[in-house]
Parts: sequence; structure tokens; C-alpha cells
Amino acid sequence: MMIKDLLNDATGKIVLLVFDGLGGAPFPGRGTTELEAARIPHLDALARRSACGLMVMVDHGIAPGSGPGHMALFGYDPVATEVGRGVLEALGVGHHQAPDELSARGNFATLDPGTGAITDRRGGIPTQERNRELVALLNDRVRVPGYEVQFLSGKEHRFVFILKGPGLADRLTETDPQVTGVPPPPVRALDPGSEVAARVVNQALDSIREALRDATPQNFVLLRGFATVPRIEPFRDRYGLRAAAIATYPMYRGIAALVGMDVLDTGPTFADQVAVLRNHFSSYDFFFVHVKGTDSAGHKGDFDGKVRVLEECDRLVPDIEALDPAVLIVTGDHSTPAALKDHSFHPVPVLIRASTAIPSGADRFTEASCARGVLGVFPGVKLMPLALGYAGRLKKFGA
Repeated sequence: MMIKDLLNDATGKIVLLVFDGLGGAPFPGRGTTELEAARIPHLDALARRSACGLMVMVDHGIAPGSGPGHMALFGYDPVATEVGRGVLEALGVGHHQAPDELSARGNFATLDPGTGAITDRRGGIPTQERNRELVALLNDRVRVPGYEVQFLSGKEHRFVFILKGPGLADRLTETDPQVTGVPPPPVRALDPGSEVAARVVNQALDSIREALRDATPQNFVLLRGFATVPRIEPFRDRYGLRAAAIATYPMYRGIAALVGMDVLDTGPTFADQVAVLRNHFSSYDFFFVHVKGTDSAGHKGDFDGKVRVLEECDRLVPDIEALDPAVLIVTGDHSTPAALKDHSFHPVPVLIRASTAIPSGADRFTEASCARGVLGVFPGVKLMPLALGYAGRLKKFGA
């Protein structure tokens, strides 16, 4: 059975509000999660009127990356439709990768001129200005016959490597041994279909070596996470929904575009995003609204900062409710506890407000309270079928 076979002509609108890295864990010295510490009266009241639960985004015990987390939220199997690191890095700098492109995450690095061994995997951590100079130099000098090579500036020592042309596959080894004192290895193909890509990337590396010969201390590069764009069924074909994304960070705008959502322009604040949602509410059936600040604070170990983002956004939740979508979902793509400063395996709290939702168990929008909700613990990939069901957009299955 496929969901698309059950779609009907109902028109109920769905809003998916994603607080990136929403879930938490007890913080040392506090004993609470960020959601438990936050004063979020509107989200708490919403939880009391909603069906609540916890989501496992990939599998129990596994910490999901941003790509798998969002693919699960959008109803795609996060393993079968894995978005590779190179693609995510490209999206992160605003590049929407084409089907005939191969991407990789790059580091500027320092090699010993005599031995060729790596002495610094981050090339002395160049300034942003130096990064841009090096990227410009590479774009000017690196050539591979029959292929286009492009370099995109990242932060400090990081950049994105893009190779465009025929026959490129991504089953490749990496050139970063993740230790110093040894030379970077050449790229090898891990299957016959990637032999062409391995040869072309190694040609590009030879050209890079020549281009950076005098660029000490950034005299070479290390490449990781080679990736092509996975084949993804468009969101509208899959669910019959005209979908729009309202996100401030390029990576999440890019992931939304990857599945076929329209990406709407927005200002940098959550208030700006809510205003865009209000202004376009009549034009779409589904809205993905992404808040990055919770994840950023979690990665910094900034417990109070994550709490502050939640509290600031909570004040605007009534403005979203006032639009009266058929379904309002509030959740995250993964957990980023400030206690761990990274993504974690902890299940993600979720609430679904709809006219037919059964409010049971949750008295606050917290991890523990949502665990008592009627939805229980369920795979994140099942969120979209639930959203469609609560929106009345699915026909009965069977006689």
C-alpha cells in the first residue's frame, strides 16, 4: 500500500514547525532538559490540547544527522534516501546540487614539502578572507579535461568541492586519514561503477596540488563525504500537497528544495518567518517552518541560550494557531542536548494539534510529558501519514 493511493480531495492545511535539535537530556547541575526549564506557556497549553508522543528518527540508540532527521520528518526512509555529507555541505553554502554533480566536504591542509605527510589537517585554520582567496585561486587554476570543477567557500578551513560531468558515482574512499604524519591517500573506487569518478577526482587532486604548491601553510586539501544527489520522489507527487519551506539557513532551504518544496524568502527572525507564513497561507497546503537557534545553542553547550530561543518563539505560537491550520505539528528533527553539545539518540518530542486529536497524558511540552501521550513512541517516518490522517486527507483502506 502506498499513501498516494489513499489521497482524497480534502483541503485541510498542515503546518510543521520544526525546532532543530529540540530534544534534550538532563543538564549537569540543573537536572532538567531545556524544555523542562523553559517558560513556554503557549506550547504547554497546546500540548494539553494535542496528541503527543516521542519520535525515533532513524532507529533506537542512533543519533541522526540533519539530513536523515529531515528526510524522516518529510516521510522518506532516512536510510534508503540518505543525503550524503557532500550534498549537505553544498546545501549549507547555498548550492543546490545537480544530478550530474559529485560533491565532497573539503579541508585546507598542510603537507610537509619533503615527505608529503600531513602536518596539520586544518591548514593552520585560515581566516575567512584567506579562505576566500584560496577558493578563488582554486577556481581559477584547477582543471580536469571533460569536467567542470568548482570550489565553494565554507568557514575557516572548510570548503565544498563540486565536480560536474558524465559517469560520476559516489562509492569512493576519502583522502583524509584523520591523523597527521602520513600522506593523504588517493581516492579508490569501492565498486566498478565508481571507477570513473575515482580517476577524475585523482586528476583534480593533482591539479589542486600544483595550484597550491606555493600557498603554505594551506598547500593541499583533504576531501571527505563524496556524494551524489539521491533520487527522491517529489513531495507533491508523494502526498498531493503544494508545499512551501520557510527556513533561514541554506542547508534546510536546500533539503526542502531537494524534495520539491517551494522555498520562500524570509528575514532572519522567527517573527519574520511567521509573517511569511501568514502572507502565503492561502497559497499552499503544507508549510515547513524551521527554527535553527535551538540546535545552535545545543551544539555550544549553551543551556540557557537554548531555553531562551524556545521562550522567544513560544510568544509567537498563538499567531500560528490563529491561522487555524487543520493540523499543527511542533517537533524537532533530532535531539541536541546542551549537556552533550552534539546530536544524540534521545527520542524527539512531538505534538499534533487537530480537531480529531486525542489529548491524553501530556500536561507540558516536555520529553517526559510527551512520553505519556497517546501517540507513544513511534518512527519519525510515520509523522507524514499521521499528519495526512489528522488533516482528513486519506481515504479508508480496504472494504
